Amino acid sequence: MRALLRLSQGIDWLNDRVGRLVLWLVLIAALISAGNAVIRKLFDMSSNAWLEIQWYLFSAIFLLCAGYTLLRNEHVRIDVFLHRLSGRTQNWIDIFGLLFFLLPASVLVIWLAWPLVVNAYISGEMSQNAGGLIRWPVFALLPAGFFLLTLQGISELIKRIAYLKGLIDNPMAHKGAKSAEEELAAEIRAIADGTGK
Repeated sequence: MRALLRLSQGIDWLNDRVGRLVLWLVLIAALISAGNAVIRKLFDMSSNAWLEIQWYLFSAIFLLCAGYTLLRNEHVRIDVFLHRLSGRTQNWIDIFGLLFFLLPASVLVIWLAWPLVVNAYISGEMSQNAGGLIRWPVFALLPAGFFLLTLQGISELIKRIAYLKGLIDNPMAHKGAKSAEEELAAEIRAIADGTGK
């Protein structure tokens, strides 16, 4: 089990790094959107490529951060009853959900999406819009994002089992940590004060 916990830590590290890197795409997408709007209003010109790159960036943010979101336990849950149950019961419910819903669905999406990526790459598929972008990179985000989500699902499964064996603390317990929004606000303040990264 110790080797599996090390594997889990490695997966957690990977999704944490990917998530923190991809978060910067939000800023890039906002700047491109604002720049495109200003150019369109001031100079009455635009490009479909600039519009499509915004869609590509949104896809990257949404898909590549799915594993990061699961790591942070920030996925939407219907907790009307779950929070009233014991930690052991909550973890058993999560194990069931991971094994019978998340992991099979993620693997199925990867399996179904991969031929689309390969076909788009081989054919050199382009957007049908004038000045549009090639399609295979955005198609590749689908299996890449679900691969990261699958890895994180495996990591979460390992942590749930380790908790049930008494090897680690409850991975579902909120330890008074800041929310993602609070962390982002603190990081922005630190950068503005010159004390951040």
